[in-house]
Amino acid sequence: MTTDHSLAAEGLHLSYGDADIISGLSLALPSGDITGIVGANACGKSTLLKSMSRLLTPRAGQVVLDGRQVHAMPAKQLARILGLLPQTPIAPEGITVADLVGRGRHPHQGAFSRWSAADDLAVAEALDTTGTAELADRPVDELSGGQRQRVWIAMALAQQTDILLLDEPTTFLDVNHQVEVLDLLTELNQRSGVTIVMVLHDLNLAARYCDRLVMLSGGTIHAQGTPAEVLTEDNVHHVFGLENRIIEDPVSGQPLMLPIGRHRTLG
Repeated sequence: MTTDHSLAAEGLHLSYGDADIISGLSLALPSGDITGIVGANACGKSTLLKSMSRLLTPRAGQVVLDGRQVHAMPAKQLARILGLLPQTPIAPEGITVADLVGRGRHPHQGAFSRWSAADDLAVAEALDTTGTAELADRPVDELSGGQRQRVWIAMALAQQTDILLLDEPTTFLDVNHQVEVLDLLTELNQRSGVTIVMVLHDLNLAARYCDRLVMLSGGTIHAQGTPAEVLTEDNVHHVFGLENRIIEDPVSGQPLMLPIGRHRTLG
């Protein structure tokens, strides 16, 4: 099992140049849970993840991990606790799956340390967990989108962090591979207690797979809580400007959002 950690944003203000993206946001992420961050395009979801992984320095406020500002922590120390899978990761041309997954071991390498049996085991377990062991010798750029996504997740797993941040891990995947990736992350959470925070566009998959949802609107938190508390008709209408109905998902028992457009509706 992983170690419990506290990760929180406190009065966070984030911007790109003069454009404010996040304004005064405070958020504590429950350890050991799967938290989904949802909201309309350009509301600050990806920007928030970048700041929490210290890729983006806040204009004001701070991100705190176990009582320490992440921007003040040594990079390798942070990377042994917290990992980030960005929205569009780029692999070096010609790199094989095994070599890419092995790069997840970088935070555990000292200045003079050599590759160890522990590194071999971590990579083998990551490949096995993600079902990519048979792809180990294949170049990453020859894989399908679903295969590549599983390989990137394997690299994140090889890093052996206690907190995993994922920015739209199901983007560009067909529905079968979306469910496959979310099942994989759920199994990782249940088996190892890894805290998972992920940005998702599909509200219904977010409600099914996440313990908690954080709904952003205009750079602030509009709602947070369980899927039943957050995915309501009023919240969806306010944040997305969409008429909708919420029913019970007959598969999971979680809320299921039905969008209502101008056409193809009864009555």
